[in-house]
Amino acid sequence: MISSKQLLTLVALTGLGAQGALAQETAAVSDQMSQSGFVLENGLAIPAFDPVRGRALFAAKGCVVCHSVNGIGGEDAPEFSSEFMESPMNAFDFAANMWRGAGAMIMMQEDEMGEQIEISGEELAAIIAFVHSADEQAKFSQADIPHDIEELMHGGDDDDDDDDGEEGHGDEPEAEEHTEEAGDTGHN
Repeated sequence: MISSKQLLTLVALTGLGAQGALAQETAAVSDQMSQSGFVLENGLAIPAFDPVRGRALFAAKGCVVCHSVNGIGGEDAPEFSSEFMESPMNAFDFAANMWRGAGAMIMMQEDEMGEQIEISGEELAAIIAFVHSADEQAKFSQADIPHDIEELMHGGDDDDDDDDGEEGHGDEPEAEEHTEEAGDTGHN
């Protein structure tokens, strides 16, 4: 058995080698805890942060109707590509930001999807993990989006029929009105 004095001497002599080993061990424990969840000493449960499950939920729960990841998804709400996420990201801050926008988000859900989506804490943790995982986002594609969600994203009407039953002869788009003065592009 090694004494604490011997351990301190060993750590001091090995320098960065021990720090590197400790960092690897810490990363392994952190990864295991984030994949399985855990309970704190005070009884609070921290759910698993599973980006694979989060990828499926991001599409299936309809987040993709309004939010995009790597150019796939809606444009009515902030983009969630991992390159725009803070690192490290506080999952509770992410949830707090959702809470601040809850009114608008619920209105959009009811408008776009016909109802407010239901989501559990475990599902939210998985979605947050996906939003923060560049590796898992790289796998995200149109194929991940369920057909019913895909229909919502495209207005639920795949053909180009208008009211008179003629195909492909819809209303002409309205001309855009430009109000900025010459030279003013609206960008600073």
